Amino acid sequence: MKFICLVYAEPNALAGLSPTERSDLDRDSLAYDDELQAQGHFLAASALQSVKTARTIRVRRGKPIVTDGPFAETKEVLCGFIFIEAADEDEARRIAERIPMARHGAIEVRPELDFG
Repeated sequence: MKFICLVYAEPNALAGLSPTERSDLDRDSLAYDDELQAQGHFLAASALQSVKTARTIRVRRGKPIVTDGPFAETKEVLCGFIFIEAADEDEARRIAERIPMARHGAIEVRPELDFG
């Protein structure tokens, strides 16, 4: 089964990190991607630019409506994802628990919708 692990954090969650802590987090994150790759779980991952660059697009009555910023009104915003392959939800959760950004935010685990 395929699962997406959506990484959420407050926009300034990493601002308080020292350069060494930030470097360690980046190193740990890339190392975990490599570990998942070696175990056959890794499909894709990416960090996202600041929420300030986000645009939300809706189409209503055939016309696009563009809004600056994210859709949800929350403290935490989507800042990246890891797309994984796991045997089941339990394994996906175990993988998500080890994502380094979980120490600074939240990881949402959601299975891929199979259109069959």
